[in-house]
Amino acid sequence: MSVGLLAVVDDILSAALKASAKTAGVVIDDAAVTPQYVQGLQPARELPVVGRIALGSLFNKFVIIIPLALLLSAFAPWVLPWLLVIGGTYLCFEGAEKVTEWFGVHHEAAGDAQPTTEPKLVFGAVRTDLILSTEIMLIALSSLDTGLDFWPKVGALALIGLGMTALVYGAVALLVKVDDIGLQMMKNDSRRTRRAGARIVRAMPTVFRVISIVGTVAMLWVGGHLVIANLAETFWAGPEELLHVVEHAVEVAGPVVTWIVDTAVSAVFGLVLGMVVVGIVLGVGRLRGRAH
Repeated sequence: MSVGLLAVVDDILSAALKASAKTAGVVIDDAAVTPQYVQGLQPARELPVVGRIALGSLFNKFVIIIPLALLLSAFAPWVLPWLLVIGGTYLCFEGAEKVTEWFGVHHEAAGDAQPTTEPKLVFGAVRTDLILSTEIMLIALSSLDTGLDFWPKVGALALIGLGMTALVYGAVALLVKVDDIGLQMMKNDSRRTRRAGARIVRAMPTVFRVISIVGTVAMLWVGGHLVIANLAETFWAGPEELLHVVEHAVEVAGPVVTWIVDTAVSAVFGLVLGMVVVGIVLGVGRLRGRAH
């Protein structure tokens, strides 16, 4: 391998590592949201479904997001904030819809309720992944050195896309199979191992309930943050200015408290926005029902 090629590879690796560090928060959100889509499946179908969602995520990144992001950043950078506002609003809607379901509000007519099939599960997960992956890749793109040439930039984005997909869906695959690991441990000759396996199996329903809550909060947080940040890039900086005022008021308490407050404000904003959209969708649905 020539010295020039080694230098290019080193540039790609360095750029990818530096940019990846800034996407960590969204990656955690992605890993928290995804397990919700495989709950209730037969154990034998969990890993195949996770695999299909991972393939859909790779398609999102390599066929849609990276080419589109590079084209728009080169020829129409003003479009990107609008796309992120739309994507963030959709995440807020999904999160708020789940919150209303916790309180017994159903969003399907009784006659329309049908069992959710695997293709629908995969489609819903890949659709949500498209928005989260878009934020991951756009944050990564904005974090790359502006002096980086085109092909090293493409290589760094490709490396980030592969790495993040492997990290997120590897963690999801491990998480959804933990209960099977516990069942196998319960068959072990060692009494201590059997007890540990039984504790794991008993704990998993609670773990998945917690994951469901975390995933919903993550949708609202990420969605709210996307809308706040990108509204400021388009036509209304009010929410971001208010967020900065709140952050400034608590920054003396340290970066951890500041981050928690930032997250909470973004999540509340996302919940309010999502509830507005849910109300509109429910209203339109009822009007259509009356019309029919």
